[in-house]
Amino acid sequence: MKRVTVLMGGLSAEREVSLASGANCAAALKEAGYTVETLDAGVELGAVIAQLKAQRPDVVFNALHGRFGEDGNIQGVLNLLKIPYTHSGLMASALAMDKTMAKRLFVAAGLRVPEGKLLSRAEVVAGDPLPRPYVVKPYNEGSSVGVTIIKAGDNAKPFAGIDWPFGDVVLAERFIPGRELTCGVMGDKAMAVTELRPKSGFYDYANKYTGGMTEHLVPAPLPADVYAECLRMALAAHQALGCRGVSRSDFRYDDTGRGGIGEIYLLETNTQPGMTELSLVPEQAKYLGMSYPELVSWMVEHAQCDA
Repeated sequence: MKRVTVLMGGLSAEREVSLASGANCAAALKEAGYTVETLDAGVELGAVIAQLKAQRPDVVFNALHGRFGEDGNIQGVLNLLKIPYTHSGLMASALAMDKTMAKRLFVAAGLRVPEGKLLSRAEVVAGDPLPRPYVVKPYNEGSSVGVTIIKAGDNAKPFAGIDWPFGDVVLAERFIPGRELTCGVMGDKAMAVTELRPKSGFYDYANKYTGGMTEHLVPAPLPADVYAECLRMALAAHQALGCRGVSRSDFRYDDTGRGGIGEIYLLETNTQPGMTELSLVPEQAKYLGMSYPELVSWMVEHAQCDA
């Protein structure tokens, strides 16, 4: 049986989520019969490389999130070490993390995305770059870290009273009203569509990772054509970025007007979906009849380096 190192933790804003994902993955892989070790990447790169060489895994299960873990950096290191790893390769990871570049590729593939602008924080504060309501977010973070809705009728300036450690460049996008949807992809097939109903606010970091804060409806109660279009768009986004393994794409469905497939907007694609007990890809796999150990085993068996 293969030796697997679960890479987890790291130093990004999503460290705690990664530790939870990694612990779950390690336990499930042991249950599936793999020889498993864990490695907390919350140290300098040389130490990570030294520990990987000492552990000599056949496969790295990449449970890192955020910068360094899903932006192409660790993927490049693993390519050089010639250790196959789960999820997408260097290029797809880097493209998906750069939200503005990903949007360009989505548009080129004929996928509908919210209109947006890449700006400095000073430009946003100087005057609304878009009609309110709109969204501001870091252009290279995941898990809704830093996402803020600038509401209509709110006199407060953007970033007022907000701790913002994500750099000077931000992405401003038109706010899409309606319903929050997400769809996983495994290999060359879309999995299922989940509707997310936060009990308050929107599906931000707290609502994602706090038990009981968000209702998950899988399969999403949608018209058949809307459901099918979400599946199609998720697979198309996965392919447009050049993803492999498992990804997950997030959508907004504006059902406040005419509805229909013309009101589905792709927000982003996550190349390293969360694997905690509250995470969406394991939930969709379960809906499709695949257990958690079977899911992580599939990911290990489909691990590879870039060609």
